[in-house]
Amino acid sequence: MPAIVPPVRYAVKQRLLRHLRHCQQAGLRLRYLIVINLLNGRGARPTAKALGLHNTTVYRVAKRFRAQGEAGLLDGREDNGELKLDERYLDILYRVVRSSPKKHGWRRPTWTRELLVATLARRTGVRVHVATMSRALALIRARRGRPRPPVRCPWPAAAKKRRLQEIRLLLGTLPRRHVAVYEDEVDIHLNPKIGPDWMVRGQQKEVPTPGQNVKRYLAGALDVRTGLLTWVEGERKTSALFIALLAKLSTSHPRAAVIHVVLDNYRIHDSKITQAALLGFGGRLRLHFLPPYCPKHNKIERVWEDLHANVTRNHTCPTMDALLVEVREYLWRRNRILAGVERPLVA
Repeated sequence: MPAIVPPVRYAVKQRLLRHLRHCQQAGLRLRYLIVINLLNGRGARPTAKALGLHNTTVYRVAKRFRAQGEAGLLDGREDNGELKLDERYLDILYRVVRSSPKKHGWRRPTWTRELLVATLARRTGVRVHVATMSRALALIRARRGRPRPPVRCPWPAAAKKRRLQEIRLLLGTLPRRHVAVYEDEVDIHLNPKIGPDWMVRGQQKEVPTPGQNVKRYLAGALDVRTGLLTWVEGERKTSALFIALLAKLSTSHPRAAVIHVVLDNYRIHDSKITQAALLGFGGRLRLHFLPPYCPKHNKIERVWEDLHANVTRNHTCPTMDALLVEVREYLWRRNRILAGVERPLVA
């Protein structure tokens, strides 16, 4: 039985091995592996089994190698003409995906690949297959996700921009003996928030819940300069919880001339009880309110997101006391890492 590929000189085989080591394209690398296995005396079926291929693929690559040599291993589609997914096409696709189909004349509120194909054909004059659109979406690193439902700020755009600029200017020019913090509260639920997790095929993980929910609340303050977190705990999210945090900030920074607190417009932050308590601090504590519904400008929100991701989401603590132990340990460890006292567990 004749060999599936003709024998080659030693120098040719070494060149093929060298090109294989430097090859960056997965398809081309696989074709090199097929030919080198065949040149080493391995049959077509054993080669296909070793590489996880169908044997017809091995025969096809061998046929091209016999006819054209090493050039036959290259992707023949490279000669199909001008590349459709060029930089201009991908740039327009990126901007289209970031917008809504309704802005492009469609009634459907969410994108499908077919709609993207039709929209890009209008915009660029280039029509691609739906499968090619999947490759284009992968090239711009697009993903299917769940949109967030933000509430729009009721303030005029100019007033919102002016307030945010004032806060940025304050934080950017903070005097030496002044301290600034971002403040917010977070709810801790005994019934866990359910979030995505890795599972093997055929498995759906279970997160047992205690049944009757119990809540606790944390009021926290994130230091703008150091990133350290100060917090207090309470059974109710009331003005008393917020005032307790202000008192802790005052005692934690005894040398600070002024402590600036950047916070949202939740009612406990501006209640009559809170206003009366502020007078007792002698002007050392000053509140700076963000525009309504602007959580992304309050940087402590990211700390709470990390707390949920690392502790409360999918948790299996049977009691609130056990859960609060986990919460405290996580926040203490976070402060120790920022202070350089402890190294993170994952680099």
